[in-house]
Amino acid sequence: MLIRKETPADYDAIIQVTIAAFNTLPISQHTEQFIIKALRSSGALTFSLVAELDGRIVGHIAFSPVQISDGAQGWYGLGPVSVTPELHKRGIGKALIERGLAMLKEIGAQGCVLVGEPAYYQRFGFHNHPQLVHEGVPQQYFVVLPFTQNIPKGTVKFHEGFRVKGRIR
Repeated sequence: MLIRKETPADYDAIIQVTIAAFNTLPISQHTEQFIIKALRSSGALTFSLVAELDGRIVGHIAFSPVQISDGAQGWYGLGPVSVTPELHKRGIGKALIERGLAMLKEIGAQGCVLVGEPAYYQRFGFHNHPQLVHEGVPQQYFVVLPFTQNIPKGTVKFHEGFRVKGRIR
């Protein structure tokens, strides 16, 4: 398996992997592919990585900057992350997450946040920190991975691309 930065030739495959990955998740609003497109078109993708297996895109992960109400800088949001459903539990998502987090550290990021299943993301060091909130999301599903001892306090806002809706034709 190869983990690499996306190229324009990957865009359609990323959409297909993302749709398939979120298709049956009841917590999804099925807008993840639109989020990726909005982040990309606005230049807000800090990293967009793909997992390639036998020449086929089988996973994707996006990282973008977040704003924190206390003014803290250098924080990023992880997501969406997608893996082709028939290839779950083969380490693809783990490899994407680990590579993306390592790349954030390489650029001097202060930390990463996400909305997701805490039991899954704890293995990467993400935990709930009550001093950081994301409005509209139950606190237990908003998890934080600080890269330093300094954890900001306040409300986290993801890029406006996370609020996008629409159709990709």
